[in-house]
Amino acid sequence: PLLHLLLPPPRTHHPTPSSTGRHGQGLVHFVLAAHEGQRNTRLFWAACRAYENGIGPDLSNALVDAAVRTGLTEREARSTIASAARMTGERR
Repeated sequence: PLLHLLLPPPRTHHPTPSSTGRHGQGLVHFVLAAHEGQRNTRLFWAACRAYENGIGPDLSNALVDAAVRTGLTEREARSTIASAARMTGERR
């Protein structure tokens, strides 16, 4: 079960209007698939991957929106994403 949280999200074949591409959409879908008890962890993981791949700033609003749809507050989501940015050395 824990290994499932570490695996990358499945690839999607949906076109993406954003400049972050499919990789960014996969991270957003990964957050949207979170259940209670894993929402913050999934958001943090996705945000870390986004910042590591240079799309964190572009993807952060979409990640916040996805996290809010799973039940986190906007403040919780933004705090988690800021932590991920700090953890990956991103300066905002």
